Amino acid sequence: MMASPSRRIFHVTMYPWFAIGHITPYLHLSNQLAEKGHRVSFFLPPKTKSKLEHLNRYPHLIRFITIPIARVDGLPPTAETTADVSSPMVPLLMTTLDLTKDHVEAFLLDLKPDLVFYDLAYWLPALARHLGIKSIHYSVVSSAASSYLASPARMPPSAGVKQLTQEELMQPPMGYPSSSPFQIRRYETRDALLAFQDRGDGLTFYDMLTTSFGDSDAICFRTCREIEGPYCDYMATQYGKPVLLTGPLILPAHHQQPNTRLLDEPWSKWLGNFKEGSVVYCAFGSECILQKDQFQELVLGFELTGLPFLVALKPPHGASTIEEALPDGFKERVQGRGVVHGGWVPQTQILSHPSVGCFVSHCGYGSMWESLVSSCQIVLIPNYGDQFMHTQLLTRSLKVAVEVERREEDGWFSRESVCKAIRLVMDGENQIRKEVKANHVKWRDFLLDENMQSSYIDAFIHDLRVLLGWRD
Repeated sequence: MMASPSRRIFHVTMYPWFAIGHITPYLHLSNQLAEKGHRVSFFLPPKTKSKLEHLNRYPHLIRFITIPIARVDGLPPTAETTADVSSPMVPLLMTTLDLTKDHVEAFLLDLKPDLVFYDLAYWLPALARHLGIKSIHYSVVSSAASSYLASPARMPPSAGVKQLTQEELMQPPMGYPSSSPFQIRRYETRDALLAFQDRGDGLTFYDMLTTSFGDSDAICFRTCREIEGPYCDYMATQYGKPVLLTGPLILPAHHQQPNTRLLDEPWSKWLGNFKEGSVVYCAFGSECILQKDQFQELVLGFELTGLPFLVALKPPHGASTIEEALPDGFKERVQGRGVVHGGWVPQTQILSHPSVGCFVSHCGYGSMWESLVSSCQIVLIPNYGDQFMHTQLLTRSLKVAVEVERREEDGWFSRESVCKAIRLVMDGENQIRKEVKANHVKWRDFLLDENMQSSYIDAFIHDLRVLLGWRD
């Protein structure tokens, strides 16, 4: 007997942008779909496959398929993801994504999936539609940021080629939720303005995003209505598309791989030297590279707190190692209570260590969710683009974090402002500390409720079936 249509298993293809911060959320979603029995074909660059295999919880249902990467003049020959290139080279990497179109079409013709999830491959919806495949733009940034920066109301088609001004970008697009507490500062527009510049082929990043959203059959966000409902509704209205929500996709502890639950002995031993909730942990993701003077100001701010700290950052511009970038005498002064590390660290495990009491983050979307489900106080120093919006979501809307004060004209932060923000959430029982801690506990409990998470993913799968025209 044939299975009921409502119980049919669908086949999904995932094709995220070539950045670990994009690929990883796609794999988290793949795991959730595979847990319900659905099949996933996951497209990614060749050398990146080995870096992700340990996160594939259902290898019998999630198949990695490597996509050949064309060589583009100006890119290092081994470059595959944004972690392999400097910021000025990212447009060239986008060209390599576009050059995979023929390979992707051949794979889709062979695989015949029901759905394809993508983000920056703006040409994929038209290709998928030609093949009878439904396409879903799955965004790895918040709906608050997407709706602010990539609303079609920003640049109506009738406007033609036009470079936005800082003043225009500091204002929300027409119709943006009036309940929004966001206030964009001048220095926060610096990188966002680059999205409206021609990348060399007549397209801007803004064009790519709006085409990607607009040509899809549906738009999808990793969020929940309780946190971002008005912004999801705004996107649905602006693009005239269904907006599907996966929920936060936070992995319950009992689902983590056994070999990743325990913290490596060197870190565990070092953190074990300090009392509960006393250590400040700082990380800015896999791509952020600070200017040397700003890097030094940051670590001097940690020294100024008098608290134990662990900082995990890439060497700043102009330095090949962390050691050569440290301020004179810094290493000797913080010996025994402070570590600045230039390599990878197991962030989830560090945040869950009893000694860690504060997380200083750039507020990338993945780190935003990790901070919300940790027990740590949250201090934010966003670096560019969507991170500024995520920061305001946590500080102004949810009121679970504090942001380091910066200079209005250029975004510079001082060692004193870093120290002040950390001390504000770590010292005594001042009113701000009480408020952010109480709000954080409330949202943490909500997000870690497994019934909430499972209900979101069940509703999401139901919405996918509706999109496919299947009865449920």
